Amino acid sequence: MPSSSSTARASTSCRRCHRRKKRCDRTLPQCETCIQAQVECSFLDDDRQVGTYPIAYVQGLESRVKELEKQLSAALASTPYPSFQPDYDFDQPIINFATPPDTDTNDNFLLSTPPSQSRSDFLVDELKRLSLEAAAERHLGSSSGLSFAKLTQAVLRRLSPDKAEFVFDDSLDESPVQYDESLSDPLLDASNPLWELNNSFSSPCLFSQLPLSHVMEDETVLADLQLPDRAHIEYLMEFYFAHSHTLYPIIRQTEFTSVIWRVYNNPQDPLAGSALWMFRIWMVLAIGSTTHCSVTLGDESESVLYYNKAMGYFEEALGLGDMAALEVMMLQVSYSFFNQVGPNTFFLVGVAARMAIGIGLHSASSYANLPSDVIEYRKRIFFSLYMMDRVVSIALGRPFAIHDADIDIEPFTDTTTTDDPTHNTTNLSIPLHILSLRRIASEITTCLHSPTNTHNPNRNTTLQTLHKKLLHWRRTMPFPLPPTPSPIPHLTSAWFDLNYYTHMTMLYRPSPLFPSLDEQTVKVLATAAAMAIRQAMNLHRQGRFAYNWLNLLGVFQSAVALMYATLARPDELGVVVRESKVVEDLGLVVELLRVFGRKFGVAARLERIVRVVVGRLEEFT
Repeated sequence: MPSSSSTARASTSCRRCHRRKKRCDRTLPQCETCIQAQVECSFLDDDRQVGTYPIAYVQGLESRVKELEKQLSAALASTPYPSFQPDYDFDQPIINFATPPDTDTNDNFLLSTPPSQSRSDFLVDELKRLSLEAAAERHLGSSSGLSFAKLTQAVLRRLSPDKAEFVFDDSLDESPVQYDESLSDPLLDASNPLWELNNSFSSPCLFSQLPLSHVMEDETVLADLQLPDRAHIEYLMEFYFAHSHTLYPIIRQTEFTSVIWRVYNNPQDPLAGSALWMFRIWMVLAIGSTTHCSVTLGDESESVLYYNKAMGYFEEALGLGDMAALEVMMLQVSYSFFNQVGPNTFFLVGVAARMAIGIGLHSASSYANLPSDVIEYRKRIFFSLYMMDRVVSIALGRPFAIHDADIDIEPFTDTTTTDDPTHNTTNLSIPLHILSLRRIASEITTCLHSPTNTHNPNRNTTLQTLHKKLLHWRRTMPFPLPPTPSPIPHLTSAWFDLNYYTHMTMLYRPSPLFPSLDEQTVKVLATAAAMAIRQAMNLHRQGRFAYNWLNLLGVFQSAVALMYATLARPDELGVVVRESKVVEDLGLVVELLRVFGRKFGVAARLERIVRVVVGRLEEFT
């Protein structure tokens, strides 16, 4: 009998357990629950094939191979790794980004490294795992931070007594991490291998590969689902329009508010029969619920229920014209940033971008003879999509779906007014300011992280110009920010500080344009990364931090940048550690990742990585 650890397992729960919302051990070919019930067991991914074999079967075999490799690795543990002498001097602050030492330069990779291999790329592998939670495809480019992680893995050798390769103990993954009983769930157990994580709303995976029918609630349940009580609707609407609408002003707020109360007060209202309006209403409630859960770490079942209800109107709403279809897709994108029961974000953004370009929303000629309110609405749709594209593409290091050079329209205008003469910030001034940040981020990516821009004779001027733009953006933030009783992250100055320092980190870390850094630049990078970590902790302590995959990626990348900037300096390491607050700042990362671990299983692995580095750095204090 094979051990339970090497038993073939499906990547998802079986259909029966998923429908009944019961825990499933995912054992192939039949789970224990179905065996006890003496019923047929079939899995959600049985209809996905690799050649002539079901995905679940192949993944089960892969899991068993990995287990056998671990056993082989343990048997060979007595054989030491060969010694390695680096071919560069750590007393020099310059580490080359273009050819990081002893690393694989191919960015098209597999998700996991066989345990029998050397763990010299352990840090890189974990960043791959985290970044690829947002994508089915496996390519990650420069702006994703992958090559930078390879550099950091190299300079981590300074923490080894003989400057040999720094090896993380992968056996740390074998011990489970205990969290609050209220959050106990096999999907959140950090001891489960990442490749076995279930594709449910608790998983960080944005690319749900399940057919839509497999994430839908029972049709009878959805048919009987009515709008919640008025107070709850008001709360979810308030959270949606303060949170998601401030980032992506897709919905016409006044019109939406009028329609939802018409339908609420009169279920026989003609608009209650409109697929587009019913999709909007249920999706706004779903987004409001899931964004609230991202801050409070609350239960996601309500948002999933509302999302499934909205998807019942999806196909009909999609066929109601180009602009209706585009709005439907973008509401799905907005939801997928926080909850992953539906299609993946990268795919949705790509489809929506092609729809928008097909309509001509990027071109001034398509706005001729349109009423002013229609023009403003279409611009809000287009630039909301532009911002979505920049967030996702930069995080993954992939080409933009919408190119700046192709846009010949001006952004939407702030036509709203405020009744308070002392309060100049309006509903659209904040998204306009965030749009300006996304455009700066686009410049940073294009100028510094493009593989074609490696020989710019004015690169220092480019760097200084971009730095000044970021500084101007931070100094001109909307003020005062509108008050809200809800814990909205971007309605506090700490959120703007966090984004300022995060983009400063991206600006000053090694890139194709700046493959090596001088000592002064390394110090700037260290300051930016440390401040980004502190601002994330500041938001956490205010109860305003959103625990989504983008912020998880951002926190970990800031930690990687701080590690690199600490270890790449030519000074004696003990002096650097004692004069800086690197141990305290990385300790904040550990604390944040521990909280992320309550929602994302991968965060527990990242926490242990940072904790190991902190332990080594403490030896130099």
